[in-house]
Amino acid sequence: MDGYYAFMLVATALVLMMTVPALALFYGGMSRSKSVLNMMMMSYVSMGVVAIVYVLWGWSMTFGPNDVGSLFANPFDLFGLKDVTSDGYIAVMFQMTFAAITAALISGAIADRVKLSSWIVFLPFWVTLSYFPIGHMVWGGGFISDHFGAQDYAGGTVVHINAGVAGLVLALVIGKRVGFGKEPMRPHNLTLTMLGAGLLWFGWYGFNVGSIVLSEESLADPSALSAQFQSETGVTFLNTTIATCAAMLAWLLVERILHGKATSLGAASGIVAGLVAITPSCGAVELPGAILIGAVAGGACAWAVGLKFKVGLDDSLDVVGVHLVGGVIGTVLIGLVSSADAPGGIDGLFYGGGLGSLGDQVMAALIAIVWSAVFTGLIAFAIKFTIGWRVPEEGEVDGIDFAQHGETAYDLHSGLGSTGTSTSVLAKNTVSEGVNA
Repeated sequence: MDGYYAFMLVATALVLMMTVPALALFYGGMSRSKSVLNMMMMSYVSMGVVAIVYVLWGWSMTFGPNDVGSLFANPFDLFGLKDVTSDGYIAVMFQMTFAAITAALISGAIADRVKLSSWIVFLPFWVTLSYFPIGHMVWGGGFISDHFGAQDYAGGTVVHINAGVAGLVLALVIGKRVGFGKEPMRPHNLTLTMLGAGLLWFGWYGFNVGSIVLSEESLADPSALSAQFQSETGVTFLNTTIATCAAMLAWLLVERILHGKATSLGAASGIVAGLVAITPSCGAVELPGAILIGAVAGGACAWAVGLKFKVGLDDSLDVVGVHLVGGVIGTVLIGLVSSADAPGGIDGLFYGGGLGSLGDQVMAALIAIVWSAVFTGLIAFAIKFTIGWRVPEEGEVDGIDFAQHGETAYDLHSGLGSTGTSTSVLAKNTVSEGVNA
């Protein structure tokens, strides 16, 4: 067991890295230069708020011993990790990082226009009413796991569908950015985005491979533990890699067909789309299924992100197009290409298993969509009609970084030059000399 705990320490650290700094860099680079600090702050603050809420009542609501209507566990049974032994803290930490990045993912849908204070208020309510219940229903022995045989190895429903729906609801309730559809809102630093995507890919091995659940036999027998660990982690590691590669290539192909160019932003987005889709299915499928899921997700998400302009949805950083679409694809396709030879042990339709698995996967996805939409909507409207979501229009136009934080990411003209003269003065004099010439 010592080796397993050491592995879980590493896996947990990798998932923590996915939120800060990986997602912060990925989203920050996709934002405009006047919004990058605020966007990154939303990821960092998500980690801070959700971590505290999780150890107080989140673990209890998700994995506590007493079920409440099969929807969530009693938040007070293990409040503040009461009765959780120190050797159980690694499991708490691992699941805590999942909750934090799920909440942080939502922020990309509402970039450039939301008060940080409103985001901080939203976070504890959302994880309490949406994330913890869905987590319990899928992983904690609740409604979905009781009534359906749906597979979700590492969070297609709990993480990606949940966050994607929440991003969609918030984008609709909060409304479009000033100038959306009328002025360019291109990513300001694709180097940061590519770096963030690479770190997300690296960290995702902790996310997927670390989600192994040990059987009772493995817990009782060291040799059985070794056998399960080696066989299962090898499958999830390879599937995660191959699906991501397929998704990136499929995204680039669709981009090339639709727009004539394959872009670095497309490569980074394709990587994330593949990681999203293989999250629920990495332990359910064999290699051909992983390639198919990645390719379908990469192509479909590349097409989906372009729809926001046609329907007028200001999903700033494509949370809906990547996480909702990719999460649904990865969850539902399990019903077609899962294999009894994979760790999940269930044959899908293409492997002779009939329609049972497909029905289970569809129902799990639908329940997650409806639950997240309802409770995100309630919280979103409550904040809108009390403290409000939006920064003042002037602050949004001039730059949310300075309006909300009193800072700018690239302070290029406020320092001193090599002679001690202000660089802003140097710039002004240079312009004047050019005019006078």
